[in-house]
Amino acid sequence: MCLAVPAKIIELDNQMATVEVGGLTREASTVLLPDAGIGDYVLIHAGFAISVVDEGAARETIRLFDEMTDGAGADD
Repeated sequence: MCLAVPAKIIELDNQMATVEVGGLTREASTVLLPDAGIGDYVLIHAGFAISVVDEGAARETIRLFDEMTDGAGADD
């Protein structure tokens, strides 16, 4: 099973983004989403941002992930 995780873009450098979710940051390629910008929520899969998503939907998904893991790794 594959899983895409919603994350917020906090930095951009060419086609690489620093994304944040749950207080953790990772690098992800934005080559598939050239119009994605800082502050956008994107789905991350296998190191690539594959889709821009609505902030509300992204936050709800993150909340559900947090609920499934009993808050492990949560920052709020």
